[in-house]
Amino acid sequence: MDTISRRYLAWFFTVAFFVLALVSAMNYRIDPYLLHQWDTPLLQRLRPTNEKLSAWGKTYAVARYRPSIIYIGNSRTEMGLPTRAQATFPDKSVFNSAVSGASLGDAIRLAEHAAKVSRIETMVWGVDAPTFSMDLGSARVEDGLTGDDHGFFARRALLNLKRGLTVDMTQDTLRILNGSFGDVCRSSLALYGQRDETCVISRMKGWGGAAHAIPLRLQEFGDGEGPTPPSTPALDASVGKLCRGSMRLRLYINPTHALTMDVLHWRGKWDAMQAWQRGLVQFVERHRAAGCDVRLYDFSGFNSVTTDPIPLVSGRAEMRYYWEVSHYRDNVGRLILARLFGGDLVPPADFGVELTKANIDAHHAAMRAARDRYHVEHAEETAYVQKILNGPRIPH
Repeated sequence: MDTISRRYLAWFFTVAFFVLALVSAMNYRIDPYLLHQWDTPLLQRLRPTNEKLSAWGKTYAVARYRPSIIYIGNSRTEMGLPTRAQATFPDKSVFNSAVSGASLGDAIRLAEHAAKVSRIETMVWGVDAPTFSMDLGSARVEDGLTGDDHGFFARRALLNLKRGLTVDMTQDTLRILNGSFGDVCRSSLALYGQRDETCVISRMKGWGGAAHAIPLRLQEFGDGEGPTPPSTPALDASVGKLCRGSMRLRLYINPTHALTMDVLHWRGKWDAMQAWQRGLVQFVERHRAAGCDVRLYDFSGFNSVTTDPIPLVSGRAEMRYYWEVSHYRDNVGRLILARLFGGDLVPPADFGVELTKANIDAHHAAMRAARDRYHVEHAEETAYVQKILNGPRIPH
């Protein structure tokens, strides 16, 4: 290679390096996905309804904020459990670390990360059968996002700079600079991890309201792969790790609408769901016997909250307790917290049952009886579910 060619290549690689460094630095500074923000003005910036890389922002924020109370789970917990719950946790720092699209495997990583980077007093963890799988979900909780070593923030800074070299992040940075990124709602980080209700309302309008969103959610719930065999042992092992400290751990089964439970029945998944609950009870009781402050509650099934009338029956555009049949509003979340921890708010008597070896069989018998009554007393809803499940697939 002659001198001119070597000089050309040297200039080419030098220019390319400086261009890439400039792009990465620009993306790091503008930070369109809030990958490394906590208590900064950028958290108040309005953004589109879809939060990209939420797990990146939340794992960083937890390490900076170091909350005492942490919520873990998927989008149901993220939308439903309120962080502004001073009546339940007075003078305590609360953060909702649940992430939309999180599988059980994702949730375990988020839970163990929180326990490593902060002194967690209470962890509230929402689970449900369809997402109870160790396969990584759309939340993308990658290995490099979590950790407890002293170099965590330096390692995250390098990871964030590397992420700044991607095309999608550069495009969204340019959209922010030219004012076309979207100004719909705030990031969940601005609300201590809870999803901004304005985001949810905007998305519901985009779907045409609850009546149009319900069929899709019913199909999604029925398509869920969980509970998968490796998942219960994995949660068992994770609870064992968390129990080594003095943490108070409350597991709860999400109160998805009664129609979603009916989906499990008609899809032949009911027995698997109840076997899954028995498995949870067994390991929770074992950890309790070993001195761990862990309890399991079931808010699902057919009760005064989960049988909230759907628009088809009520004639109203919105539901009282649900956005659609899969995601509950935070008025339900407040009832969940009241059942778990007490307080002035009194939840309905039939909403939330602590599951133990002593009552699990009776609880399951009561659930089956309530399901059968629901079919008789709510024949229109029952026929609606069967129509959705037997009908053509609804595109997203």
